[in-house]
Amino acid sequence: MNTFADLGLSESILKAVSEKGYETPSPIQAKAIPIVLEGTDLLAAAQTGTGKTAGFVLPILHKISQAQAGSHKGIKALILTPTRELAAQIQQNIIDYSKHLDISSLVVFGGVAINPQINKLRRGVDILVATPGRLLDLCEQRACRLDKVETLVLDEADRMLDMGFIHDIKKVLRLVPVKRQTLLFSATFSSEIKAISKQFLYHPKTVEVAAQNTTADRVEQKAYRCDAGTKSDLAINLIHENKWDQVLIFTRTKHGANRLSEKLDKAGITSSAIHGNKSQGARERALAGFKKKTVRVLVATDIAARGIDIANLPHVINFELPNVSADYVHRIGRTGRAGESGEAISLVSNDERSFLRDIEKLISKKIPLITEPGFEPKLWPDRAPTTSEVMKADAERKKQNRQQRGPRSGARGGAKKQPSKRRAPSSNKSSGDKPSSSTARPTSRRRRPDRSSASRRRSQ
Repeated sequence: MNTFADLGLSESILKAVSEKGYETPSPIQAKAIPIVLEGTDLLAAAQTGTGKTAGFVLPILHKISQAQAGSHKGIKALILTPTRELAAQIQQNIIDYSKHLDISSLVVFGGVAINPQINKLRRGVDILVATPGRLLDLCEQRACRLDKVETLVLDEADRMLDMGFIHDIKKVLRLVPVKRQTLLFSATFSSEIKAISKQFLYHPKTVEVAAQNTTADRVEQKAYRCDAGTKSDLAINLIHENKWDQVLIFTRTKHGANRLSEKLDKAGITSSAIHGNKSQGARERALAGFKKKTVRVLVATDIAARGIDIANLPHVINFELPNVSADYVHRIGRTGRAGESGEAISLVSNDERSFLRDIEKLISKKIPLITEPGFEPKLWPDRAPTTSEVMKADAERKKQNRQQRGPRSGARGGAKKQPSKRRAPSSNKSSGDKPSSSTARPTSRRRRPDRSSASRRRSQ
């Protein structure tokens, strides 16, 4: 396939694609679009930044426009994503690609008011992009019906189907028709994900345009030896010395992202942190500032590894290596997108050497390990600690931190609460009270409902 016209897409879509500056389909688009058009289930894997979104959005738009253009009678395509940022990005692509079509679309996710979303759903949409939690909230309020869905897409399927999302996905599957087309798109597919996908895909075709868990060839990867306590200063030094004006830094934790952002600001480097505890407005402002380069550094947790699409992003820094090796692929996939070059740097302390080894094994590539003058690690023995040793040391460190903090109020091991004095039962039998009995059952208290599911939905 040399052009998008060769794929059989409508003139209206070809016009929108041309206006976006696309000339030839990427490998994943060339292979996936014909399969989606024929209505077959699909399991598609490709490196991040290779145009997977257009690989399913373009044929979905074509099918809807050819069948029931402008009817808006029920949601015909449902696209599920793990993060708000990715959902918003997909919605923007749909808007761009459907500008010459009478097709309506809507994106829904948590962190914002639900009533405007309900009102828009009542007016009718053809394509709905959603995070699972907010989608289920809307369905429970009977604001959203999925019984007309013809195509279901799980984007970033590896994250969607991990233990944090599988239960919500199964609930959604019970709400959509059994007879449908299901598409799974992702940069990585583990054997576990492939096994789970067999439960709800029907004779799917598989498309892989690159070896699994590979990284883009145009991304230069390197790692710096350092001590954990010098990482902040090393990151600041690299940014200052190299005069980098746009850097995406990944941390493992939300608090770590906040702390690093504060240190960068104090060093004269404008930064913003983006993670699940931030409001949707704060996340959007941070991302907008980073794209406009009014914010020099964006510090993010792995929630942002899926959904941040920034043209020509030059630098990604792994402030801490992820303990899930596949997340490394998604992190550094934020640079080197659409054929551009990029640089991915990892700051590696002694206790992360096993993570680096696991990453190199996953991507089948050796990452150069270098030392920045002035930041030579004091703790770097000849033998790297094993993964079990790292986990044991981490558990011991957490235990020591708890002991230093001391017992918390109401915590296990803290000061024991004095038993409350109970009034003796009244001996006045005319009051109607039951006589006291040593074998009488204590009054049961109502158990508070489990909030874990609702909390997870709000964070999506």
